[in-house]
Amino acid sequence: MTTTVESGGAATGDVAEVAHDPAGPEHRRGRDWARPFGVGALVAGASTAAGSLVAAIASVDSPVASVAGVVIDNVPNPIRRWAIRTFGTHDKFVLGIGILVVVAVVATVVARAAATRRWVVLTAIVGFAAVGLGAAERIGPGVLLSAFASVVAAWVVFAVLLPHLPRPASSVGPGPDTVTFSIDVAPAAVPMVVHRWDAAVDRREFTLKAGALWAGTAIVGSVAAAINRAESASVTRARAQFPEIPPGSPDAAPTVPGAASVGNGAVPYITPTKDFYRIDTAFLAPRVSLDDWRLEITGAVDRPLTLTYDELLDRHIVERIVTLACVSNTVGGELVGNATFLGVPLAELLDEVGVDTAVGTQVAMTSVDGWTCGFPTELALDGRDAMVAIGMNGEPLTVEHGFPARMVVPGLYGYVSATKWLQRIELVGWEEFDGYWVPLGWSKEGPIKTQSRIDVPRSGADVPAGPVVIAGVAWAQHRGIAKVEVRVDDGVWVDADLGDEVTVDAWRQWIHRWDAEPGEHRISVRATDHDGETQTAERSAPAPDGATGHHTIVVRVAP
Repeated sequence: MTTTVESGGAATGDVAEVAHDPAGPEHRRGRDWARPFGVGALVAGASTAAGSLVAAIASVDSPVASVAGVVIDNVPNPIRRWAIRTFGTHDKFVLGIGILVVVAVVATVVARAAATRRWVVLTAIVGFAAVGLGAAERIGPGVLLSAFASVVAAWVVFAVLLPHLPRPASSVGPGPDTVTFSIDVAPAAVPMVVHRWDAAVDRREFTLKAGALWAGTAIVGSVAAAINRAESASVTRARAQFPEIPPGSPDAAPTVPGAASVGNGAVPYITPTKDFYRIDTAFLAPRVSLDDWRLEITGAVDRPLTLTYDELLDRHIVERIVTLACVSNTVGGELVGNATFLGVPLAELLDEVGVDTAVGTQVAMTSVDGWTCGFPTELALDGRDAMVAIGMNGEPLTVEHGFPARMVVPGLYGYVSATKWLQRIELVGWEEFDGYWVPLGWSKEGPIKTQSRIDVPRSGADVPAGPVVIAGVAWAQHRGIAKVEVRVDDGVWVDADLGDEVTVDAWRQWIHRWDAEPGEHRISVRATDHDGETQTAERSAPAPDGATGHHTIVVRVAP
């Protein structure tokens, strides 16, 4: 057998490398997809970074954020529940990664196909732009510029890297980028045409260009992230205007005595803002300008009212400690937190506008991003500390937790009450309005159930024999916790020691000291509220109105 080489610009060394490739055709096919995948990943990253940067500057949703919003609003409810249960407060991060993966996969296929059909690139880019703009709630200059930036970034990546992608041998003839083999196998010669994209010099060029594009993408993405993290001028202004309530004033939050923290090694009594759970339908928290923001109170009222942020600050302001809980919280879950909120009493605002309670039986709310919820008007007027909150833990609300204002209603799950980025309060009939989650199968009323949780030790922990601290928190907002009991294995229920009850609207810490004996043990907890209601042992899922059951852990005690 003899081999004749016709080199269209390829070095003999390159020919030998390809001609004697020991990996075989399967490995070569894998390499044929390696560079297209690199291009696809770069397209996803660069277009997202560029669109996000322009969107951050213009304070609008990027194309990825718009698509994520559509996904959140339209995903089947079982998948939505699974995502919250599985990923908790990281659900939006996982969704964002999923969108990027989809874009990268599609761009990879496009890059591979573009080896012989360059028109595929233009078609794909136009398609991506159409999807991003179609998902946008409102198309304005900022949204258009963000989409344009994404398109330009994708086009640059394709334009720079497509010349370095492999093409099928049948699509090319002899030229500067090809090597033609004529392999003499009696009785005839078999011609073979191979694209020389695997040559070492070409690999270096591809790697250098791709590396430069990744570096640019990282810089653009970092700047966009920094802008999103930066405190806006509106937040800075709110911080400067943040009201101070003198300690000891009836309007100040109750003092938290040292006894409230029973030294149980569990969660702190006040949840730091950075650790407070966040569950909402906004992929990115809206960045609201105080110059444009207004709070409207309308509907079945005698005197509709519109307030600016400054006018809201001029109202009577109180500070209260309230535990908020998400209806999606599983038994023993962490979608619950306790914080000090500062704001305007809702009852006073409703009294000012004059509610027709015969007609306006529901307080319906709408956020800046269009999310809605509602609860019975009577619960805003029964003496509980429902408020339009502007502050949390001694600071203005963070953007993630509802800046400039949110609703806080003790005793109700967040899905019917805790509207972030509050924009409108409307008094309507009970049957006239359903909040966002109600048509999706959740209960229209969402009173918080009496619950308790074991924080230490953790389930599955190994503990030494002898004295062991079992501790956690219990909550029954607007009713308060009267008793917490602990049971080991199938023994009797034993009262735990309780921290001070600072307010019935906040959780209580509890602690129990157990003389642990060697072996594996099951530890359960239950709470009883001031109405005399004790947690049921019957297990139920969060849907449609909150989970039930005793939180139970298993620990191993060493001999």
